[in-house]
This record gives sequence, C-alpha cells and structure tokens, in this order.
Amino acid sequence: MNLRKFYSWFVVLLIVGCSSDDNYEDVPEVIPNIAIDPREEFPGGAVTVFDRSPNAFGAAAPNLNDENSLFFFTGNSLFNQSWVTAPASTTARDGLGPFFNSRACSSCHFKDGRGRPQTDSGNKSSGILFRLSVPGQDEFGRNFPDPIYGDQFQDQSVQDLEPEGNVKITYTPFVVTYPDGETINLRRPKYIFENLNYGELATNLQVSPRVANQMIGLGLLDAIAETDIFKNADVDDIDNDGISGKPNRVYDLATNSIKLGRFGWKANQSTLRQQVAAAFAGDLGITSSLFPNENCPTGVDCDTIINGGEPEITDRNLGRVTLYASTLAVPARRDFDNEAVQQGQQLFEQVNCVACHIKTFTTGVSEIKALENQVIFPYTDLLLHDMGEDLADQTPDFEAMGTEWRTPPLWGIGLIQTVNNHSDLLHDGRARGVEEAILWHGGEAENSKKLFMNLKGSERKKLIAFIESL
Repeated sequence: MNLRKFYSWFVVLLIVGCSSDDNYEDVPEVIPNIAIDPREEFPGGAVTVFDRSPNAFGAAAPNLNDENSLFFFTGNSLFNQSWVTAPASTTARDGLGPFFNSRACSSCHFKDGRGRPQTDSGNKSSGILFRLSVPGQDEFGRNFPDPIYGDQFQDQSVQDLEPEGNVKITYTPFVVTYPDGETINLRRPKYIFENLNYGELATNLQVSPRVANQMIGLGLLDAIAETDIFKNADVDDIDNDGISGKPNRVYDLATNSIKLGRFGWKANQSTLRQQVAAAFAGDLGITSSLFPNENCPTGVDCDTIINGGEPEITDRNLGRVTLYASTLAVPARRDFDNEAVQQGQQLFEQVNCVACHIKTFTTGVSEIKALENQVIFPYTDLLLHDMGEDLADQTPDFEAMGTEWRTPPLWGIGLIQTVNNHSDLLHDGRARGVEEAILWHGGEAENSKKLFMNLKGSERKKLIAFIESL
C-alpha cells in the first residue's frame, strides 16, 4: 500500500552537509532532520493532477461539479480562440484591437504556460509586454501613463493602422564565480523601442517588462484568506531577520475601494477577475465592464473605429474565462521520493528560501466549492519583497516600489521546459533556468543567495533538483 496516497505522515532521516566560508558570516549549522510532509506530493490538494506531459498545465480541477466543468470548457474555448476585428459574424469574439499584443490569451500563455521574451526586433511579442508610466500616481495609487502611448506598449494593430512600434531586446553577458571556483554566465537585458509611429516616448519614461506566467492554481491563491497572507507580513522587519514582506494595497474596480493585491508580478490586481479583464484590455484590446476604454495613442481617434460592442466581452463570458483560469489544476510533484530531492528540500530551508517562498496554506471560502479548504503548497507568500537593484524596473505599482516584486509561486516551475520548451524565468525572462534565477536575487534575498553560492556544487544541484520537482 502506498501510504502517501492517504496523506499519512512519515519522517525521512537525512544527513545534510554544509560547507562554510569565512566570506559569509551567517552560514547556518546543519539543521535537524526535517519531517517531509507527504501531502506535498499533492501541491493543489484535491485540485492536483498527475500529468507530466506537455499538457500538464491545461487540466481542469478534478473535483469540479458538472456545471462548473461545463463552464470550464466554455472558458477554455474563449481563452484559446483567436479574436477577430469587428464587424464579424462571430459577434461574441470580435472587437480585437485597435491596438494589441496578441490575438488570443493562449498566444502568451501557450498551453496555459509561460511566455518568453522575443530576441530580436523583427518578432512580435510572444509572452512579454511592457508597462509604460511616468513618475506620479493618481488618488488611487495608479501610475500616470505615457502621454502618447498609454500604460502598455502595443506592437500590433488592426488593418489600416500602424502599430505603435516594436521593442528590440539585447543582452550583455557576464560571469558569476562561486566561492569554490565554478562559474556561470548570466545575461542582462536592455530594451530599445524602435519604429515609433505616433511620436516619441516620454523622456522620464518608466518601463516595466512583464512575462506571462503559467496559469495553474490561480483560483487556489484567490481563495487564501487575507488574514493568512497578512500573518507573514513584516513591513518594518520587527523580527530583524532582514525579510520585510509587504502587502500591496491596490484599487479594486468592482467595489471602488482599496484591497489587498495578490495577482501580477507586483501584486497589482486584487482579484483574478480583474486580472483577466486587465489582460483582455491591455493585451488584446478587448473592452469589458471593468475596463471600458480602448488604449489608443494620442492622435488616433478610436471612436471612429468599429468596435465589437460596448463592452466587447460580456460579463458572462468574462466570468467563464475567469472560472477557467481559476480551476486549472496543479500538477503533482515529480521525484517526490528521490533522496537527493529531499536533501535539496532541506537545503532550501537551510538557506532560508522559505522566508519568502512560504510552503503551505489552507484555502478558505471561495465561490467555487472545489477550491475551498484545500491544503496547498504554492511556495509563495503573495507579498512584496525588495529584490535589489539588479532586478529593479524602477517602476512603482500602487505601494510596490521599483525594487519590489511579489514572491512568485514555485509550483509547476519544473514543468515549464516540458510545456513551453524553455526555462526562461523571472519577471522578464532573463534567467535561463533555476540556477540563474537564484543568482539574480538581491535585496532581502541577498543573504540566501550567498548561502546558496557557498554550498558545495553537489549541494547546489540538490537544491535546484528540489525546486525543479515542484
């Protein structure tokens, strides 16, 4: 009998070595043996599927009721369907543009997975977008947009209109050397806006690149009680551990109030419904009741362009896509019983990655009963942390500062290569795998990065193997 399938508890007795180096004063002693929770093999609780295939991110929560299962497939169709310009015979799916970054949600979230940055100016965006703003915020904390191009740069347009332009990405390589002498090549991105068709960008422009993330488990994150998220906040670092998780408080359109932000790279959206509607507006140029206005550059009269209705996606269809995004299941852990992976988990805790990548929550109340009362293992606190100048976009977002980012969930990270044929990580895809992503950590994570670097090479591989099992 496989006791793991019944969520029984067991203790794995392991001995983990730890190297030391005089350059790092806070290298911890070897931690006691950790009880490995067998429930971690099911990171989404009952919203977990055993799928290691290229479709691993696209399965519905197996515990959905019949009605929501039907709505899931309707939302899936809307998510994957290419939207067309108006007027069209498919009136429920017209209204694309007039300016946009993609024609379908799945263009950026291919197979419900992760986008990546394009590598030359000839390519259209393929899962990365660029937020634009100038210094200053309105009374709700929203950034002021670029005076001409608005709050998002859109590199595609409908017929008879020129796109706003395109973005060229170049990389400067550099070498990082570990204390044991091993080296690794990292790359620093640079963004150049080219072929601008409607005027110059603001001289004091703030640019924030954002790569589309994998879609799994979003409804479970939405179902975590706010009080459980606030428990991990320590804005003033009262415990003096160098970690000061901060909640972002953002403007909620549906209630016209300030709420906890939990979605997006800077936790700038309060609900999954608002996150979905914002993507329709910014990425596809599809208006909704939450975002009724087109994003048009100065000098273009969008009122003269035929639209797909007011709004272009109905509340009903927006709700179907939101339910779909809410109920994509989390793939089960791989190599859960592997000894090296379990040693890597101990090392992950030893170097204090768990200070921000909080292992587990229990979900609370949700409109979708399948998401309620699930013990989940997302490895995130949904809070903002200062990640240092190397990762800074210098763009505030409500209460998030230019160096602050939300801790991304780690579940599914080891399947991105399988699903999307790449391992580009971080908010702009600069890291080509887990190891590079760790080495970009700074700010509050600086000490953990140094502890990781000070491990033996074999130990670093075990820690990475653990993360890739998630």
